[in-house]
Amino acid sequence: MVDFSRVAELQALGKEIALCVIVKTTGSTPRRAGAKMIVFPDGQFEGTVGGGEMESLVIKEAIKAIESGQSTTVEYQMTDPHRGDPGVCGGQLEVYVEPIVAKQTLVVVGAGHVGKAVVELAHWLDFQVIVLDDRDGFANAESVPDADEYFSIPLSQLPNKVNIHRNTFIVLSTRGVDVDVEGLPAILESEAGYIGVIGSKRRWKTTEEKLLEKGISKELLNRVVSPMGLEIDAETPEEIALSILAEIVMLRRGGDGKRMTRVEKE
Repeated sequence: MVDFSRVAELQALGKEIALCVIVKTTGSTPRRAGAKMIVFPDGQFEGTVGGGEMESLVIKEAIKAIESGQSTTVEYQMTDPHRGDPGVCGGQLEVYVEPIVAKQTLVVVGAGHVGKAVVELAHWLDFQVIVLDDRDGFANAESVPDADEYFSIPLSQLPNKVNIHRNTFIVLSTRGVDVDVEGLPAILESEAGYIGVIGSKRRWKTTEEKLLEKGISKELLNRVVSPMGLEIDAETPEEIALSILAEIVMLRRGGDGKRMTRVEKE
């Protein structure tokens, strides 16, 4: 049986799902109002809204809702299959489909001055914030008070500790090329929506060359954004954090980074 506690459990695990609920029925239908079904991005499901062709159509709508992030209400007549109805019960029903996506998660690797500023701003922007640093005394609430989770481990171990999904944004504000070269291979094949590396173009070129020597494909390396952030001529850690988060929000919302005064008014 599907209930809201199961939805909360899956959301806490970072799973993307769609909750499908029959909200209205008229006449004879396979399930009554209140019946629920959870659909996963691959089409697997829990619960049922009635089975048969109608349920198959709802699953397709649920997958589309997960991909678009938009909820929808679909109506079905259950009268005449010859005109395309998904059943012959004789009734009608409405199904509300709501995508429930994982909370936006920001992983900050490297808790130095810039990393701390990124964490503070990301917390204010309501990201779930995770801090990772392999140095003792850096990844903790005393050093970085605004994070939700802390891991004092190498970057290579991140996938073993954190469920990385397409709403995960990984920011490497590390202390050097060697740290990036060692840790990046573990996350390049993840589902992360963003992998950014701090530093100059020269620093990234050096990192990229070393990773290519290790056998990492150019295709995977093209996933990395470096230097990361929008060009606002940032200097201080706080300004750099603003630049980085502005780029992430832009990508998340589908913006283009143009100045508002240069955007054509409707």
